[in-house]
Amino acid sequence: MNRPLRLGIDLGGSKIEILALAADGEELLRQRIATPQGDYLATLMAIAGLVEAVENELHQRGSVGIGIPGAESLASGLIKNTNSTCLIGKPLRRDLQALLQREVRLANDANCFALSEASAGSGCGAASVFGVILGTGVGGGIVIDGRILPGHNAIAGEWGHNPLPPDSPDEWPGPACYCGRRGCIESWLSGPALAADHLRHSGESLSAEQIGERAAAGDTACSDSLERYERRLGRALATVINLLDPEVIVLGGGLSKLPRLYRNLPACCAPHVFSDTFSTPILAPRHGDSSGIRGAAWLWPLPA
Repeated sequence: MNRPLRLGIDLGGSKIEILALAADGEELLRQRIATPQGDYLATLMAIAGLVEAVENELHQRGSVGIGIPGAESLASGLIKNTNSTCLIGKPLRRDLQALLQREVRLANDANCFALSEASAGSGCGAASVFGVILGTGVGGGIVIDGRILPGHNAIAGEWGHNPLPPDSPDEWPGPACYCGRRGCIESWLSGPALAADHLRHSGESLSAEQIGERAAAGDTACSDSLERYERRLGRALATVINLLDPEVIVLGGGLSKLPRLYRNLPACCAPHVFSDTFSTPILAPRHGDSSGIRGAAWLWPLPA
């Protein structure tokens, strides 16, 4: 095989996945393993092992792009702003380059997701795309004219750690967040946050997925929890729309699989958008769970 090979890696809190893409975007190989919990060195070795296994199977060396839950500090090169706390303060890119003996490109996982959906997904053709991650954490990525907007401090799109605008006294000061603040959008809108809100109101411990399934089956308490979630998500997205006014918003992460979000969110956003009309499309990802990892592979352009 002599086609250019691009390897994309999704470094998640629960799993590490690698995808090998040919120049034409054809998926050649995919592998997934569990993420070593709280162990930085084991995480490095797991990534290196995946790269070695894929390259051995395909008999070809590839470029490596990695989507990470956080960002690389432009000042120090160390990882910051991640709920995978074993990565914080570590020189991840430098260590991986030493292990893999090649240049490695890192980007926030939400940026990778947004790039994928803007390039060949639900946001294809739009001049500005806001890609949203609603999963274990809450993140966002901005793509303008086909290029990731990283920002001066490498935090563009990180709406998850802005405070949710409170709508009632019981939302203030809000749940504690791992970042040390209270009331962050992530502390209200992540999958675990939805589960915690349901527990507070109903006394029943369910996962976000179970809440969605029971709501679809007619469970009133679960429907109420999703209605609260949608109203909060509408307020949170409106702050982004008022600032960025993207042409398209694409939802990703586990909660993006809830069909009701696409029916209900426009009405939840509209009252909080500073405009006489609101028509921004809020779309499901074309590539589903594969979108972020495809974006990681595309951090490397094809050779001229």
